[in-house]
This record gives sequence, C-alpha cells and structure tokens, in this order.
Amino acid sequence: MNHKILITGGTGLVGSRLTEMLLNKGFEVSHIGRTKKAGRVPSFVWDIKQKKFDAHALKGVNTIVHLAGAGVADKRWTTARKKEILGSRIESTKLLFETLKTTSNEVNTVVAASAIGYYGFGMGEETVEEDSKPGTDFLAQVTKQWEAQVDKIGTLGIRTVKLRIGIVLSEKGGALAEMAKPIKLGAGAALGSGKQYLSWIHLDDLCEMFIKAIAAENMNGAYNAVGTGWVTNQEMTKAIAHILKKPLLLPSVPGFVLKIILGEMADMVLNGSKVSSKKIQKTGFSFQYTSLDDALKNLLQKN
Repeated sequence: MNHKILITGGTGLVGSRLTEMLLNKGFEVSHIGRTKKAGRVPSFVWDIKQKKFDAHALKGVNTIVHLAGAGVADKRWTTARKKEILGSRIESTKLLFETLKTTSNEVNTVVAASAIGYYGFGMGEETVEEDSKPGTDFLAQVTKQWEAQVDKIGTLGIRTVKLRIGIVLSEKGGALAEMAKPIKLGAGAALGSGKQYLSWIHLDDLCEMFIKAIAAENMNGAYNAVGTGWVTNQEMTKAIAHILKKPLLLPSVPGFVLKIILGEMADMVLNGSKVSSKKIQKTGFSFQYTSLDDALKNLLQKN
C-alpha cells in the first residue's frame, strides 16, 4: 500500500474531498499548485509556464494524483480560453514527466484525471467503453492529447491509471449545483431535447475510485469513472426538483438559446453519452451510490 501521496490541483472540487478521504484512511498527503496554500496538508509550488517544479515535493512520495487543469465549464470557450483549457493540461503533465525523468524520486504510480469527453458527445443510444474510439470535437481532442502526455509518464516504468470522469455530483459545485440553482428559484427546466444522456457519479464514489486506483497495483490504463447507469437530462432535472420539492414550470430551454448563451460549450450540455463502468466494476470496485435518487438525497437533503 502506498502511503505518501502528492496531489496536483488538490484544492479543487475533487482534490479537496479526495484529500479529506485519504487523510481519514491514514494516508500522508501533500499538494502542489501555483501558489503555496495554508491548510491541513503541506503545500508546494510549481510554475508551469517557467517549467519549475519544487523537487522537495517529491520527497518520500510513492503516488502522484494528477488533477490539475483549467475548469472546462467555468467560462465561455473563447479562442484564448480553449488554449488555456488545453495548455493547462498538456503543459502541467509535461512538467510532471520531465521532473520525474530528471529528478531522483520513488514515485511508482501516477493516477491522472481524464474525462468522458474523450469519446465525444451525441452518440445517441450507443454505449461507449474504454476501447471505443475517441471523438473529434474540441473536448475529445483535448482529452486525447492529455492522455498521450500521461502515457509518456508510463514510459518511465511508472504505473499509470487514467480515470475518465463523468458528470460529478456534489453539493459544493459542478454540474449539480448549477442545475439546482434555477430549480430552487422555481425556474427549472430540462435543456435542449432533454433526451441526452448524462453519465454521472457521486463525488465520494469518484474519490473512492481514485483511492482504489492508488492501492490496486493491477490497475493500469484507462477506466471510465462513471456510475452504474445513466439518466437523461430531463430525468435528472425532474429528480432534482422532486427532492427539492420544487415544481418544474417551464418547457425545455431550446438548444439555440443555449448556443447563444454558452457558445460552443453548449454542445457539452446538449449532447450526452452513455458511458459504461463495467471495466472498473470488474476490478471489484463497488459503488456506494448506484441510484440517482440515493445520490441526490445524500447531496441535496444535507441542509
């Protein structure tokens, strides 16, 4: 069992919860990021643009969990933003590779975040698995290039696992918080046709998946980090409204309206995908939240 873990992007939605869960299980955790942060764990600094990495961060580390990358849904996809989304992932992974290649270290495992965007969107009823071919849209291109950089780390004799993350459900941010906002105001509605599939996962199940990938030495390569099933956008909207005891008064928000508001990013919302989690289940991983209702009740009925 590896005990000392360095997390990149450790203060984000996934990194914060993963840090908490790892500490609770007795792991030693530290973070590396753009600035030194005071918190529960030691914090180190890297400068991706200047290609600088504080080598002290690697002392005694067996596993790196690589989560760093600009948020895909945080801002409209201008040309500059798209460059940032791609660059933040490629350059940070390159820096990791170069540092591990040229610095004395004991790292034997890298578990990296990837995304189901790898497959593209809008496959309709087709279920995609890890060996399905990558898509051709912007996010698929980003994810493919990102994973290629992670694979380079594998050439150093380091076990690499890539978790292709689906729609993460958390009450602290991300897709669920955004979907719940208009519903709480009584203005909730499905998006586009409402028939697009959402492959979701509860944040705690996702973090357990990272912990499994850290510990299971027989895990290698890509795994879909999604739950045991998928729902349509309309089903999820209805389920959130039901749990929040709010009516859904509005018709679906038409696709063209979303395109005006979100630009190219609307494709991510309007086109879904059915992503299978069979491969991770075959490793013996078991989900705490197998039904959307259970996941939503856990997240939305806390307050």
